[in-house]
Amino acid sequence: MDRDDDLADEPGYSPLREDEDSYTELGSFTVDGETFLVRRRNEDGSHHYDWVSGPNDGYGFSVSGGSELTSRERHRTAIRDFLTAIDPATGYL
Repeated sequence: MDRDDDLADEPGYSPLREDEDSYTELGSFTVDGETFLVRRRNEDGSHHYDWVSGPNDGYGFSVSGGSELTSRERHRTAIRDFLTAIDPATGYL
């Protein structure tokens, strides 16, 4: 699916508008009580996750390989992997 439309079925998902620059906003995605804004980079299909409910403004992570992240389960796995690596004392990796 080109725009990750299957995310729309996910509880906690809310669609957003398309970004006018180099990213397409896919929407927000809630995993284990944490909310992330998911964007796909138009040039290479990589995904960026802004941790909007996290303790540090503007913090998140990116995953390359856009074709590998086309299902909500893969997005969920990427987010859980990130959250597992977070230091609870600092909110950073």
